[in-house]
Amino acid sequence: MSEAAPGSVSPHTDVLRQASGSGLPGDVVARLRGLPFADLLKRLETVSDPHRSSIVIRLYAAWIGANPDANAHLFAAWFNLGVEKARAGDRVGAAQAYRAALTLKPDFHYAAINLGLVQEAEGKHDEALGTWAQAVQPDDARTTLLNHRGRLLEQLGRLDEAEQVLRASLATDAAQPDVIQHWVHLHQTMCRWPVPAGERLGLSQAELIADCGPLSALALTDSVAGQTAITARWVARKTTDTPVRLSPSRGYRHQTIRLGYMSSDFGRHAMSYLIAGLFERHDRMRFTVNGYCLGRDDGSEIRARIQRSFDRFVSLRELSDEDAARTIAADEIDILVDLNGLTLGARPQILRWRPAPVQATYLGFIGPVPLPELDYLFCDEYVIPPEIAPLYHPKPFYIGCVFQADDSRRATGQPVRRSDNALPDNAFVFCCFAKHYKVTQDMFEAWMTILARVPDAVLWLASDNEWSRRNMMAKAERLGISSARLVFAERADSAAYMSRLDLADLFLDTFPYNAGTVASDAIRMGLPLLTLRGEAFASRMAARMLDAINAEEGITESRQAYIEAAVLFGTNVTAYEHYKSKFGNAVWQATVGDIVRFTADYETALISLQDGVTGVESGAAA
Repeated sequence: MSEAAPGSVSPHTDVLRQASGSGLPGDVVARLRGLPFADLLKRLETVSDPHRSSIVIRLYAAWIGANPDANAHLFAAWFNLGVEKARAGDRVGAAQAYRAALTLKPDFHYAAINLGLVQEAEGKHDEALGTWAQAVQPDDARTTLLNHRGRLLEQLGRLDEAEQVLRASLATDAAQPDVIQHWVHLHQTMCRWPVPAGERLGLSQAELIADCGPLSALALTDSVAGQTAITARWVARKTTDTPVRLSPSRGYRHQTIRLGYMSSDFGRHAMSYLIAGLFERHDRMRFTVNGYCLGRDDGSEIRARIQRSFDRFVSLRELSDEDAARTIAADEIDILVDLNGLTLGARPQILRWRPAPVQATYLGFIGPVPLPELDYLFCDEYVIPPEIAPLYHPKPFYIGCVFQADDSRRATGQPVRRSDNALPDNAFVFCCFAKHYKVTQDMFEAWMTILARVPDAVLWLASDNEWSRRNMMAKAERLGISSARLVFAERADSAAYMSRLDLADLFLDTFPYNAGTVASDAIRMGLPLLTLRGEAFASRMAARMLDAINAEEGITESRQAYIEAAVLFGTNVTAYEHYKSKFGNAVWQATVGDIVRFTADYETALISLQDGVTGVESGAAA
């Protein structure tokens, strides 16, 4: 059937109009019989009724019913019906339609993909995995099905299966940056060393590192230039230019500075536990403070506390990037502070719309975030010295003596005993509660050297996942250290975790991705910390904390110096007690935990930043 000429009335126009009613009359169904599928699609494009979705669904269903099974395009009609039903929220109907499409054309992998996504949304994870695993597909579609399986398996914590599936995908097509990113991070998380290693896939170490993704980069390289190159590739792949800028370049003229904080982590997350006190202490005579939430409400007390701390709290979770940006712009925010950076849950495309005249990244991602519309990276002169600042994008901006906000109201929990945590009462207890993707092979081997030279000591680690535990224990045995000397602590709530820190003797930091929040926690709980300092922001965080409390003995600059310091503290009681005396709640409150001083310094920096928009010299690094 041909397209109607301009100005003429198509015989199917009445069909579309009648479809907007409560049902489809028999003559309408009859007129759909024999209508070519291509013509049906053309007519559907003309539907602009406010109830378009229901009209289209009924027309697809009527066309399917009016045409014989032998119709070559029947499978496509079922598929399109499934898409429309899914959009309308009818998952059951969508699944039925996708199954019908697959019955007619078993190798129509698009229907298999969508059916699996509907099953996943329904919480039927095993069904989704089965659908994708059993789907018949052409070679060029194999990776798509594998990648969906790998993604869901990773989300379900079935890390070993996810790694195998993504490896199979890369074996089919190695030029998949997103798959490389997840595959490398799975190896890090499972401590499947060496990381990365892709020779069997035809990928060099350089190629794997180039696409390892922002978070993995911080734990793989201490080079600022290297981190920038990796994150820049990710940003170029994941974001696009926008047609307009939503905020004026010269800013607004408000009586109080309007601050906006954007994050997906307003809840049980390390960032929230650090920054809650800052939100509460902002001087409302000088600042109006808005929160823009990208994540779900986890029902936690810290979430409720953070929500109360804002003058206005807005959920952007269900909005598109453009609509979210326009919501922020409508509030005329002067300075927008992104607390995600490039971490899980980040939505950098919102920033690309430039919803605020000044945009900064802070706390969430400790590294370069080369997004064109980001102006500043909040930090201090220790973690990014002025001579290193030119290597970073965005421009480092010094917000005070210590870069990290810290909440003085955080609960510490009830005292606990070593015997209740599978720890020997009389042994020297080294510990590290970092997530295991931060633990490199080189650092773990250094820890085993330390245990070999402190014979009665044990190493207390967070129990991250079963594969990393097994791999660490096997590696220890290969290096001549009994795996019984590795003790794994199950995850606990915030207060219980804080109490546990009191049981250990020395915290062994990771490198090149140091402890930040945990370093502050250790100082507060009187747990001495040993760190290895490098070039990048991420490898200088713990050293910043130790420098602030005059505990320079715990700052080392080489692997061997790190080992020697750990052995000294583990074997020399006098040296250890002298070092330990520098830690505790009192010194923490007077230094890194002084939220009153931090807030004052931070607000002074923000005022200078706002003045800089109107031509006054700001406090940015040269």
